[in-house]
Amino acid sequence: MPLLRGMARTAVIAGTATAVSNRVSRRQANRWSQQENAQYAQQQQYAPQPAPAQAAPAAPARDTVSQLKELAELKTQGVLTDAEFEAQKAKILAAG
Repeated sequence: MPLLRGMARTAVIAGTATAVSNRVSRRQANRWSQQENAQYAQQQQYAPQPAPAQAAPAAPARDTVSQLKELAELKTQGVLTDAEFEAQKAKILAAG
């Protein structure tokens, strides 16, 4: 019976370790994805844009409040650190 108990305990520990490892991997992948998206957006922001042939109507600016809500949601989910959140919030408020 002690052998069965030891095997069961090992199985529980291994299952828990796998679940934690998967959660950490997903969280890290989300952070990397966010960083890549931010870098891509920053590169696109500084890329030279071709001049329009005619004056096109300006697209409506994205609502500052909705951007801040999305940012807060990312922080709540653990995707953004406090420092990342504050930096992005400052950018949104400066643009708005």
